[in-house]
Amino acid sequence: MNQRCEWAKTDLSIAYHDEQWGVPTHDDRVLFEFLILEGAQAGLSWETILKKRENYRKAFVHFDPAKVARFGRRDVTRLMNDAGIVRNRLKIESAIDNARAFLDVQEEFGSFDALLWRFVDGRPIVNRWKSLKEIPAKTPVSDAMSKDLRKRGFRFVGSTICYAYMQAMGLVNDHTLGCFRRGEIASSSNGDG
Repeated sequence: MNQRCEWAKTDLSIAYHDEQWGVPTHDDRVLFEFLILEGAQAGLSWETILKKRENYRKAFVHFDPAKVARFGRRDVTRLMNDAGIVRNRLKIESAIDNARAFLDVQEEFGSFDALLWRFVDGRPIVNRWKSLKEIPAKTPVSDAMSKDLRKRGFRFVGSTICYAYMQAMGLVNDHTLGCFRRGEIASSSNGDG
């Protein structure tokens, strides 16, 4: 049996851990999806968001930033009444604002990916944590990312959210040393296994 990071305990979190968490991601649609999901997760468990992920896909038109950017008051009302997502007005409105800021970044850099990966010089940071308790909640890199995104009009992008986003999207490999995915991901992304 494969040893995993200790946070992967349920079927849903194990599947997410084994298939997606920490894999370097360059697809703008996926990067936008996780920007919305990480913001929605603030103050909640990631398991809660994973359970609602399919509902989010429907509610936010498959995370098409151009469509989400056009959402108006009716859409906010519709989303506030959607029990399948986190019904928090600030988080819903920030997702719409973030879609607009996301499009601005795409226009300026050609893709959101181009901006995002600059924070790690285009290559994942490979850490060497032995246990979950060693992993920081934020780093100087996530501080810089948060500051930059806020300056560009993004919301719900504090340093802790940015670090979780970096972990999810593979900008940092925080799989612990005993985890079977750590080496697989580092090898496939030319990291330092």
